Amino acid sequence: MSAFIQQLPALIGVVIGALGSYLAIVRGDRARFRREQTARWDERRLAVYADYARSLKKSVTLTYRVASYLGNDPHPHPLSPQEAEPLLAEATLARDPSGETLILLGSPKVVERARTWVVRVMEMEQFLREGTRDPQAWQTLLERQRAGREGYYAAVREDLALPPGHSARWPLSPVPPT
Repeated sequence: MSAFIQQLPALIGVVIGALGSYLAIVRGDRARFRREQTARWDERRLAVYADYARSLKKSVTLTYRVASYLGNDPHPHPLSPQEAEPLLAEATLARDPSGETLILLGSPKVVERARTWVVRVMEMEQFLREGTRDPQAWQTLLERQRAGREGYYAAVREDLALPPGHSARWPLSPVPPT
């Protein structure tokens, strides 16, 4: 019995060491799982944010083309309102599912900024449906839409902890005559 008592401290040390090792591994695995889960959700949110921006940008590009046809915008590929109508309807239908996914996975701030941007785009679409020919008013709408887009991208970058990005406002220099 005295041999057992002599070895008892070593045995207790082994049990405590094994328990400590187990707990350290479990904590490490949990921390790694949380990091990986966060990274997966960040990737999914980035994909949702980019998909929504792409779908909305499709509508924006179509409005530029119709505005060009009406004489409001210098876009090089004008499109008549009649030709654009089915394309705009298709773009609107395509952005609805991405908007729903954005509401589901996006942060409240990103969703609010997305709403602001889409409202600006809808104002541009309404302006063109009315057949308005006013380049100055069109420029005002463009500036509001661009500000909405900037706000959306800034909120996305903040939500995903990305560094500040480009404002996407680059002035077009006049094309020299050839």
